Amino acid sequence: MNLSKKAILVLEDGRTFRGQSFGAEGETFGEMVFNTSMTGYQEILTDPSYAGQIVCMTYPLIGNYGVNEEDVESKRPWVEGFVIRESSPIVSNWRSTESLDSYLKRNKIVGIERIDTRALVRHIRDKGAMRAVISSVDLDEKSLLEKVLQSPEMKDRELASKVTTDKFFEIPAEGKEQFHVVCYDFGVKTNSLRNFAKEGCRITVVPSETPAEKILELKPDGIFLSNGPGDPAAMQSVIEEIKKLTEQNVPMFGICLGHQILGQTFGGETYKLKFGHRGGNQPIKDLVTGTVEITSHNHGFAIDAESLPENVEITHINLNDETVAGIKHKTLPVFSVQYHPEAAPGPHDAEHHFKRFVQLMKEKKMAVGN
Repeated sequence: MNLSKKAILVLEDGRTFRGQSFGAEGETFGEMVFNTSMTGYQEILTDPSYAGQIVCMTYPLIGNYGVNEEDVESKRPWVEGFVIRESSPIVSNWRSTESLDSYLKRNKIVGIERIDTRALVRHIRDKGAMRAVISSVDLDEKSLLEKVLQSPEMKDRELASKVTTDKFFEIPAEGKEQFHVVCYDFGVKTNSLRNFAKEGCRITVVPSETPAEKILELKPDGIFLSNGPGDPAAMQSVIEEIKKLTEQNVPMFGICLGHQILGQTFGGETYKLKFGHRGGNQPIKDLVTGTVEITSHNHGFAIDAESLPENVEITHINLNDETVAGIKHKTLPVFSVQYHPEAAPGPHDAEHHFKRFVQLMKEKKMAVGN
């Protein structure tokens, strides 16, 4: 941190917050959002779903356990900027390899601290997520506001191609291989791949624009549509490829962006939420069993329940706002959830969805006599 270096945060409606530079110095633009998790800042920073966004942590003290080499969820941080109330000057954890401040500097992530994050979050909840800039090089509000208004909006923005892998790669199963899963990488988190490996799955991770024919050549037992950033409505070419795959009757499981893509694949529509769901404490009701799971979320778009066709069943809803949190096709072996069953960070209530997908693949194999 640099308490002698001033920084400024300017929102697109003109609201301004002045504080101190934190992490890398410079200037960065993105959609201003907030996350309510109390821990897990390293997993949040490295979640590709945050590409294009500046993240504010609602918990006031961040960085107290430092950063380590094991808790990353992708190859690098993807947030455009980081906003916190206070950076801990003390790093205390036996797994820590460096401080959060030095990690952000090394990865060129611009941040700001010593601002009223409660006021910022209340403003976003009231007015909605909006474009913003953090700068430690230009402290002129008018100049920065003009730049913000020229920056891209999140609606209609395709970002999966920015974060996806550029080549096929494999993750081996732990123990005996039971199934082969092909993962569409729209911004997949490492813990999703770990969960599949633990269930005896070998995973082939493929780029977001991979044609359906290439997927079928891999002879998968199942197809996984990962989480990721951006507006699903801007991914029509991908949706067309997924539609071809659903016609092959292959078991398919989607989470977050993958869930929204499946909704569109079956003829539904998606819309932008006012300020999204980001945190580890969202209550989700399973409409089939009546149970409630506390789940981890990171999304700014949702499926419009009224737009879904008759052959798609809503299986889960968010109890905070009754948005669609899970769907399944009534005749095809396809289901999805809006939240993150792999957590990282977050509770483990929803991990069973990986087993649910494995069961679908098992049933399909038995049906064809393998």
